[in-house]
Amino acid sequence: MGLAKTEIFTDQQNQTAIFAKAFGHPARVAILQQLFRMESCYCGNLVDEIGLAQPTISQHLKELRNLGLIKGNVEGTSVCYCIDKDNWAAMKEVMENFLNQDLPNSEECC
Repeated sequence: MGLAKTEIFTDQQNQTAIFAKAFGHPARVAILQQLFRMESCYCGNLVDEIGLAQPTISQHLKELRNLGLIKGNVEGTSVCYCIDKDNWAAMKEVMENFLNQDLPNSEECC
């Protein structure tokens, strides 16, 4: 597998790709939706609600945490997860800028 060569792309292009990765797997989308419904929850709650194995949920939680979209607070032997509101707002702005691009009103291009 080759290098991503992220340095040749703009910060906005890199940031868009990073945030888009969060939506690249339906399990991560389901986890985010569940966190919005419950405001916060534990990995075990997500296992029960989504129906995937605990290691699978944990791996997706780790990815979402690395992307900065969720955060977790240690409570005893468990971690309580929730949406990181500041990073979620930043992600929305980046993605809206990308998704709100429009084609010029002209004839068919292809």
